[in-house]
Amino acid sequence: MKIKEMLETLQLNKILDKGEQKHNQLLTPWGERIAQEQTEIVLTEYPRPQMARKNYTILNGIWKYAITSDDARPVLWDGDIRVPFSPETYLSGVQRQLQPDEYLWYERKLVIDRIPAEKRLLLNFGACDERCRVYVNDALAGTHSGGYQAFSIDITEYIQAGKNTLRLCVQDKSDTSYHGRGKQMLKNGGMFYTAQSGLWQTVWWEWVPELYIQKLRITPDYDNDSVAIEIISNKMISEEIPAGNAASGKEVFCKILLFDKNQIAGEKKTAVLPGKKALITMEIPDKKSWTPENPFLYELRIVYGEDMVESYFGMRCFSAEPDRDGIPRLCLNHKPYFQKGILDQGYYPDSLLTPVSDEAMIFDIETARAKGYNMIRKHCKIEPMRWYYHCDRLGMLVWQDMINGGTTYNLVKTCYIPTVLFPLRRKRDNDYGYTSRADKTGREEWKKECVETVSQLYNCTSICTWVLFNEGWGQFDAKENTDMVREIDSTRIIDAHSGWFDQDAGDVKSEHIYFFELIAKKGKKPYVISEFGGISLAVEGHMYSDKYFGYGNHSDREALQEAYNVFEKRLEELKKEGLCASVYTQLTDIEEETNGIMTYDRRVLKL
Repeated sequence: MKIKEMLETLQLNKILDKGEQKHNQLLTPWGERIAQEQTEIVLTEYPRPQMARKNYTILNGIWKYAITSDDARPVLWDGDIRVPFSPETYLSGVQRQLQPDEYLWYERKLVIDRIPAEKRLLLNFGACDERCRVYVNDALAGTHSGGYQAFSIDITEYIQAGKNTLRLCVQDKSDTSYHGRGKQMLKNGGMFYTAQSGLWQTVWWEWVPELYIQKLRITPDYDNDSVAIEIISNKMISEEIPAGNAASGKEVFCKILLFDKNQIAGEKKTAVLPGKKALITMEIPDKKSWTPENPFLYELRIVYGEDMVESYFGMRCFSAEPDRDGIPRLCLNHKPYFQKGILDQGYYPDSLLTPVSDEAMIFDIETARAKGYNMIRKHCKIEPMRWYYHCDRLGMLVWQDMINGGTTYNLVKTCYIPTVLFPLRRKRDNDYGYTSRADKTGREEWKKECVETVSQLYNCTSICTWVLFNEGWGQFDAKENTDMVREIDSTRIIDAHSGWFDQDAGDVKSEHIYFFELIAKKGKKPYVISEFGGISLAVEGHMYSDKYFGYGNHSDREALQEAYNVFEKRLEELKKEGLCASVYTQLTDIEEETNGIMTYDRRVLKL
């Protein structure tokens, strides 16, 4: 592609970033079904397969909402909202943009027939964008910050038998502050999309015993045919008080059952020792490896005192190792494995960041698989936990981006100029003002949310790579942050700086190539093209706007396919030269971007 065309594309992107465009309301097949059937309760599946309980209630459905100018509880409500769709979305029934100086209130009634003895009630949120306060019967039960991370609140002390009232107060600064926001902008355009706010993943509650499993950490040890299971409980067990039920004085045990295709393959029982953690190692007889071609999963049932959860894991190992010719390669189970990836930002025209349904998630993953991809780079977004479960069971490797933040980006400095001037991509990242990270509080917040993200997604079998920063957006101290992530997870590959501002951190040499010929570079680390392509085809009747862009527009499917085939042929050549992974942009169109292999509404497959 010529430099002139590249500059024209970037200029159009710059214009779209600032412009306000009218858009067409597109519906996915699943969103259309919800609208036609007027479905109230959506996303009814248990939302956390990696640590599942059976005694739960989904709280999605119709809630009351109000948008206010201050944080005082509203006297009058604006109307109804379908949770967990954000008020900005079509499927919420609201379609109103929350502003940074406004507050979004939710309310719903809860009926609790009885409060079981020696039980706790946990209120769980898949995600709420961006900061919220949770009230139960007018008492502040808890708070949370971070628009993409899950959280739980023990509301036992605030509930009563009979009728209860649950309220939330939410504020979202979006792109006017340094908070993590991904690709959201209040004025959408170009490669940034409509901002959303409030509840956008499933809300549910579950009853647990007084002593319960708060967290699981499952680590397959591929080389030693075993798995380490760390159980973190909600409270400390002392030497003086027997583990579990102090009133009965009974010693409590932890029992783990390992299942291989519904057959018990292992069992271990041990007394719970004083402390808050229990670490149990189990051998895996006749180990079955997990790969995208054969995504075999072992199942676990863990009984901890009176609590019981179910989980799963796959036996796999991710590493960077030299091949027979000494070329550094990305390896799966110690064998070189080319990761053919596609960028997926997980937006939907009728629900923005919220997957419309379980079927919608599965459709996207299976479409990528059908087109020959064995890896998805989840870009600047954390999906609901069920999405990762489907990748685990269907066989799809995942590169997981951290959520970018920082104050307003200077795209000329951080995107446009480095696209042309490759030497600038090696700029040091301790010039915090240059990368929109001058605010120390914002840097500390990113590190906190990064650690929370790794912790939340640690048990997902399919995640092979953590991507810390993308194209300098809010990047800072990549080397130190790589060490921080490595300290809490040494089992995965780290792409410390995808695209540019390379600090020689992490496990791969990661570059974005959009306007130049694809190449492979030999060095000490596996070489990956972590973004390329972006070629565009606007499909009439399936466009968000009459203004659109991509990195090379095509007039019809035949022209698009021909250009795509050139990429495919080039990748095959580069594999021999040392290319270890590639990420094509992208899975779907998103708003003005028309560079997906399928349309924004998922109704037309372009290739």
